[in-house]
Amino acid sequence: MKYLPILLMLFALSCNSQSETPQATTAVEEQLHSVHGQKPSAVERYYLAHKNDSLPSKSLGTVSNGSIENATLLPFRGENYRYFDTASYLGGRAFMNNRVAATLEMSYDSLAKLNPDRNYCYMECSNQHGGKLFPHHTHQNGLSVDFMSPMISNNAACYDLDELGAGHYFIDFDDRGTYEDNPEISIDFNQIALHLLILQSAAQKNGLLIEKVIFKMELRDELYASPYGPELRKSGIYITRNLTPLINGLHDDHYHVDFRLK
Repeated sequence: MKYLPILLMLFALSCNSQSETPQATTAVEEQLHSVHGQKPSAVERYYLAHKNDSLPSKSLGTVSNGSIENATLLPFRGENYRYFDTASYLGGRAFMNNRVAATLEMSYDSLAKLNPDRNYCYMECSNQHGGKLFPHHTHQNGLSVDFMSPMISNNAACYDLDELGAGHYFIDFDDRGTYEDNPEISIDFNQIALHLLILQSAAQKNGLLIEKVIFKMELRDELYASPYGPELRKSGIYITRNLTPLINGLHDDHYHVDFRLK
């Protein structure tokens, strides 16, 4: 992508401007040391210092003009999932409403039972107190989450692109979901369809609904043509049909989900 170096530089500056130095309290250090028997990592210290698993969250305003109180931080890594970028996580960009966090964890538990050998990545969420999350237009009140599109190569799960960090947002796929730099790698549409269906069920159990899904418009037919596609089409989950060229082009490598409170 022509402007990738500039975009990555701006992204890094945004992360650094919002990050808190991951200083852990003595109690946090001792808790981690007792579990691991070794010096805790920066993300482990950051998670324990910010996870807030006791107070209910309050999402205010809208996803494009809002804020959040008592945001929850999902772990950097779980049994079958992880956050996509360390700098983004430590930069305070992985916070969300506690109901959204419960929904994500429930969905990954379900995926672990259905696909025990498959791993997934979630991407940017919200700032700890919400508000503008550069360069996103939404993600402002803890009800928006980006998910990395799962990949396949030679009919098997492919994780070759999972280590790109922030650069993953700027890789390109054609209108059939094939990675332009390596046509052997393509989007696993069936996994996306399955995940959206599971997210819908988990959201309802946590007092949420899926407001909309943003995904490249030209890829929607491929999504519906997957084995889980017909069920997804009947589910009522709204996948956007009218995006600007810029927003459309940026949503081929990942799918964006906005939730709303029931």
